[in-house]
Formats: sequence, structure tokens, C-alpha cells
Amino acid sequence: MELSRIIYSLYIDIAQKNLVSHYESKEFFNRHYDWLLERQKKYADSLGVEYRHYVYDKSYIQYYNEFRNQYPQISEYNIVNFYKIHLLYELSKEYDEILYLDFDVTPVTSLNFFEEWDLSKGIAIFTGTAETQREINELETFSFKHSIRSPMAKYWNTKCMLIEKGINKKSQVFNTGIIGAHKNNLKKLDYFGDFNHMLQFMTDLTQDDFYPPTIKEMFGYDNETIWAYKTLSQNIEYQNLSSDWHHIMYKWNYIPSNTKFIHCINKNFEYVRGWCEKNNL
Repeated sequence: MELSRIIYSLYIDIAQKNLVSHYESKEFFNRHYDWLLERQKKYADSLGVEYRHYVYDKSYIQYYNEFRNQYPQISEYNIVNFYKIHLLYELSKEYDEILYLDFDVTPVTSLNFFEEWDLSKGIAIFTGTAETQREINELETFSFKHSIRSPMAKYWNTKCMLIEKGINKKSQVFNTGIIGAHKNNLKKLDYFGDFNHMLQFMTDLTQDDFYPPTIKEMFGYDNETIWAYKTLSQNIEYQNLSSDWHHIMYKWNYIPSNTKFIHCINKNFEYVRGWCEKNNL
């Protein structure tokens, strides 16, 4: 029986007043919006797979209002990132396999993701650890601060959540910019199961004086922290996306020749477009 498949993305143009960081990202996205959309749709078309792109519409507004009313402490940026996971589960009601791409992800391959990755073996997602994993007492000696959205923050937030529950697992940082999943594995993950308790757990952690300020200031409500905690605490099988399938362009503008998907975190879409033109892609 042939599997039903879909690729989707979303772009929620958050109002300037609700942005907590990355003020310039709006300008970069808006300037290259049509090109980014065309590239993702072109890839889906080449596979003969449906593509959906979600935007700021009535469905999002309803989700936002309901979420905000129930959890007023959570920023719109984080709500958007929970919304994309919500859409993943909604689509799993219609399709067997789903590929999610952040809107700053550009496919540059003719290979079929669904054929290259056997999603029955586990969710395909890029995993790793923070760049620097110093112990708590070492972090106390450093004056620099990490954003609550940094890999370091997600690493320690997950680590402390696991410690609180007595789970002896190595903390991991999961990047949800690209997710390939079979509906059965999404059910096992049960991301939104007992969601109220999960957010209360994270709130309690921000108020726990057991942890030094250097660590506690990194605690927050990140969708990737919950993904990591759920995966590790429940022993959910996953496949680590290789760097060619999830090439992160952040500190350096560089794209290896074997790259399949470019995740342009630094939003230098001009560079990505130039690279694609140079390579006739």
C-alpha cells in the first residue's frame, strides 16, 4: 500500500511589538518570501508530494488566542513554535509521513527525502549537544549570558528536567527546523500529552532556587526542550539527520557541495540564492 505523504512549512509574520529578538529577520523573510516559497514548493512538486504553507490566518489567530489565554507567560515566538508542532499532529491525521521545513530551509537536492529516510525506524531530526557543556560550578565563573533560545540553554533546561525526574539520560539538543516523521512515531512521542503539567513543570523549574542563577536564567518554554525531554524520558526511537540533510548556516556563510537542505539560521538568503544560481539549482 502506497504511503500518503506531505511537506509543509509556515511563516507567521509576528508583529514588531511582540518580537523578543531577531528584529531584522522580518525584513529578510519579506524580501525573499516568494523565492523561499518557490524553492520549497518546487522540491515537493519534484517528488510528486503535496505541499502546504501556513500563514497568519484565522486558524493561527484562534490557536494563538486560546494558547495565550491559557498560558499568558509564553511569548508569541514560542507559541508559533508550538503551533508548528500542532500542525505536525494535525497533518498526521491525514497523512502517513510528514516532512516539516522551517521557512528558512532551502532544498537543493533532487533526492527524495522520503525514500532516503525510512521513517518507520524513528523520527528523523537533527540532534546534538550544546557547543560548550561546562559543569554548573564552571559556568558560575563566566560572565557571559546565553539566550534562552541558545543550544546551551536548551541543553541545560532538558538536563535539569531529567534530573528533577530522576532520569539518568545524557541531555541532547534537538533542532526542529527539519522534521521527518511517520504518524505512528508521532503517537509514541505524544508531544502534547499532559501538556499542562509539562508547562507547569517548566515554570516550577524557573522558580527553583536549587539551581544557580547562571543556569536558572536559561530556563524557559522552548518547544525543542520539550521535544528532547519527551524523546529521552520515553525512550522514543529517532534518527539523527546527517549534516548534509540539515546543513546549518549560522556563524559562517558556507555550503558544502553535498548539501541537501540548507537551514539558513543567519538569514543570509542572498548568499543562498547566489550559491543556487552559481550551481544552476
